[in-house]
This record gives sequence, C-alpha cells and structure tokens, in this order.
Amino acid sequence: MAAAAGSLAAAPQAQAAPPGAKDVTAVLFSWKFDSVARACTDTLGPAGYGYVQVSPPQEHIQGSQWWTQYQPVSYRLDSRLGNRSQFQSMVNTCNAAGVRVVVDTVINHMSAGSGTGTGGSPYTKYDYPNAPYSDGDFNDCRNDGIDYRNRYQVQNCELVGLSDLRTGKDYVRQRIADYMNDLLSLGVAGFRIDAAKHMPNEDLAAIKSKLSNPGAYWKQEAIHGAGEAVDPSEYLGNGDVQEFRYARGLKQVFNGGGIANLRNFGAGWGFMESGKSAVFVDNHDTERVGDTLSYKDGSRYTLANVFMLAHPYGSPDVHSGYEFTNKDAGPPGNGTVQACYSDGWKCQHAWREIASMVGFRNEARGQAVVNWWDNGSNALAFGRGSRAYVAINHESGQLSRTFQTSLPAGDYCDVQSGRSVTVNGSGQFTATLASGTAVALHTGARNCGSSGDGQQPPADSGASFSVNATTQPGQNIHVAGSCPALGGWNTANAPKLDPAAYPVWKLNVGLPAGTTCEYKYIRKDSGGAVQWESGGNRTLTVPASGLATLNDTWRS
Repeated sequence: MAAAAGSLAAAPQAQAAPPGAKDVTAVLFSWKFDSVARACTDTLGPAGYGYVQVSPPQEHIQGSQWWTQYQPVSYRLDSRLGNRSQFQSMVNTCNAAGVRVVVDTVINHMSAGSGTGTGGSPYTKYDYPNAPYSDGDFNDCRNDGIDYRNRYQVQNCELVGLSDLRTGKDYVRQRIADYMNDLLSLGVAGFRIDAAKHMPNEDLAAIKSKLSNPGAYWKQEAIHGAGEAVDPSEYLGNGDVQEFRYARGLKQVFNGGGIANLRNFGAGWGFMESGKSAVFVDNHDTERVGDTLSYKDGSRYTLANVFMLAHPYGSPDVHSGYEFTNKDAGPPGNGTVQACYSDGWKCQHAWREIASMVGFRNEARGQAVVNWWDNGSNALAFGRGSRAYVAINHESGQLSRTFQTSLPAGDYCDVQSGRSVTVNGSGQFTATLASGTAVALHTGARNCGSSGDGQQPPADSGASFSVNATTQPGQNIHVAGSCPALGGWNTANAPKLDPAAYPVWKLNVGLPAGTTCEYKYIRKDSGGAVQWESGGNRTLTVPASGLATLNDTWRS
C-alpha cells in the first residue's frame, strides 16, 4: 500500500477533541460506505450530527460474522463495506453534508489464522505480504491466557489468538502511521483506536507523532476494569478515551437503581474528566454481551440516550446497528441499508426521540446544568443555562407537574413529541409525561413548524396510536383501517409505526375532529408479506379537540 497519496487534497485540520458546536457522533456499525453516504445527506447532516464513525475499512479475513472486520490482513481499503473509491466518495459526501468521518482503526493486531482476504490478499498468521509484515513484526508472547493484573501480558500477548503487532518497533509504527496518513489524505477527521489498552501508551504516542496531522481527533477504546494493571486514564495524553463506566452506570440506574442518582453523573461518580471522555449508551461489543442497555430494552434505552444527549458530560456516541439473536451475526445484506427499520436495521440515530436531542445538545453547548429536579426515584428534570430544558419520566405511571426553567418566556416546540409548550414569564411550564417519555425544549426550536429535528409535527387532531407488539428481524408494525389516512384497508398504504420505544410502536395520524374509524394492526416484512392481528376490528373516535389516545396490545 502506498503512503498518503500526493495527488489527493490534504484533509482539513481536525482538532484533538470534537471541534465547534457539534460533538455528537453517529456510529453506523457495519454500514456499507454507500449507505453511510446517503445517511450523511438524508439524516445526519440535517439532524446536526458532527461526526459519523464507520467500521474498519481495511482488508480483512473473509466470513459473515461482524468480527471478521476486526481481523485485518492488509491496509488496503477493500473490505466487505466497500472499496477505496467508495470510501473516498463517502468521505466527500459526508464532509459536504457537514458531517466529519471518524474511522474505527484496528492497529493492535492482524488475523488469528490463514487464508485469503476480502481484497484477494493471501496471508498466514505472522506473515502478511500485502501489509507487509513478517514474523519479526509480532510480539513473542503468543498465547492468549492474559492475566489483566499483569501489564506486560495485557500489552504484549495475543488477544483471543490474534497475531499481536510489535508496536514498539519503529517499522511497525511507521506502517501503521502510513495507513492512518492515507486515511487522512482522503479527508477523514480522526480515528477510534480499537483495543488501545492492549498497546503501551508510549507506542500510541509515537504512532500519533508520525501522522501528517498529529492533532487529528483520537478516541481510544480502553475498558475500565477494577484492579487491573492498565488504567484507561493513562491514555488521556494522546486524546479522548472511551468511558465504559458511563454506559454501565446508565444501565444500573435505568434497570432499577433510580435515575435520580444521575444528579452528579460523570466526574461525581469518579469518571475521567469530561473534556476528554467519549461516552455512549451502548456499542457493538457491549450490546452483545449485556454489559449495557441495548435496543432490546425499549424505553429504558431511548431515555438513556435522551439523558446522554441532554447532559453535558463527555462527547456522545449514538450507536446505530441491527437486530440480532446470534451475537456473532454479521450485518443484514452484508451492510447495505435499503431503508431504516427494514431488514433488521434499527437506525437508532434516526429515532425521533434520539435524533431530536442532537439539535438540543448543539443549542445547549457550553451551558451549565441548572434547575435540577428529581423525585428521589425515577423522574428527573434539568436545564442547560437559559437555552434548554429536559424532563424524563421513567416511572411506571404518568408524571404531571409544573417545571421551573431558566428559559425565556414564550412558545417552544417539545422536540420529543412535536407539540407546542408555553413557558410563562416566571420560566415555568406545566406538562404531563406518560411513562417512558420525555419533554425537551430549547431556544433553537421555538416553532413546531420548523423545529430543526427533521420531523413533521403531529396534527392538532387525530389519533395517537401506541401498541405493544414484538417483531422478528425485517418486520414492522403498521396500522390499517377504514379511513383514508389509514390506507382504506389497503395494506400497501397502511402507515408504519415508529419502533423507537420497542416493543411499543407509536404513531400520530391526523384526522378531522369527530371522525370514527375502524382499524387493526398488521405485521409486514420487507417482501410485503402481511400478518393481521387476531380478533375483530378496533374502533376509534377523534374528540372535538386533541387526539384520540390509543394504548393497545397486539392480539395474537
């Protein structure tokens, strides 16, 4: 592989931490580069995401499992997700949409076996002619029985049988830097360093010093383990470090610990400093082993993301992956995303409850937490200076109260629901929150007709559907009915409900006051096959003002 290609324009200079007012990263796990490019234009840019993190782009071992991408065999850009030209096109498209690209970078190791890579490169363990690496470029400790209390073993022995690169060797450091410089020359903004804890800090510092832009954004995976020899804070001198205790803490409080305990979340819990911590609710590893919340946790997961994006600690990653029952399962369609919420793609980055909070965070940047309130259990609220305010109800029942904010008086759009909220001259508003929901106001969304969250506001009258229904990968829940807005019983035109609070699916449909309509729920798969729920037709009547609120359960 050639080093940074001189014929390509140099990348804009990135900072050592996410710059400007947009510090949220959408992690599009295992998405093909062409699909990432479309998301940057259609969703990420309009929502205000500052970054998109892509899965490892280098040539890797063959296989359908997701982890094959984490076993490189060369530094050629020729992976399951696309080739060099597709990668370059994606970077150009995302940059044009105002979304910078962060690359998940595997530099600790190569493969665990032998074969032919995704780009046709032959390899055997400890011999990678197209890297090029040979036996002397790998550490001598070639067993994977790591004692995490032993620093040498953690940083010099093989991790689950993967050939461990000798990152203390200058030749190896230069080869890694050449790969990263090539990515920088294509316009990427920075890197997530996979398995950083398994490389000495000084080795990573030496590699970073060889970059054409040593100030490129640098985010390191270093998992905290009590009593372990290597502490994640050792890596703060190089750049940001992922704070795994943050995600574990969110799982603890949302699974029964009481979200009121989030009052001093962050440094008050002993976490690393906010300005150099990368935080997340889940990632591709933790969702599979149950260390953190995941899309399978319904409103707990959604509300945890709402809190993360509203609260100022750290720089947030929003994980966006796919449904799985087998934790090794690779991406649907080898990473091609035809449409969100189909073929098993979860698209968490686009869920209204999550995507709307990106604009909230951008508006609130630099503002301190004010007006904290909690009920001592599972409801809380707080403001961000005079620019934003959020209330979260994780109780089993509804929450009704008057909230005290520091917002200027006037009308606001609740970006969670798209409904108008009025703040009085004393900075107060009154709201009722259903269980598992939030209210979020900010000064950048004063009018629901232009809320900036990329969503259309609901009608003033109509029906608010909510149904508890489970699905298999590739299935979605729709509502079909007798009135035209519900497709007139034509299942091809039946509107799809939003799975953000899965297994509860929701949708607001505009209907004239006084309308009476029969309806039933259906499951549809990506091929158009339809399964009706059992039982007779349901009936709704729209009131003279407001919405008919429907809380249903799928009838098997």
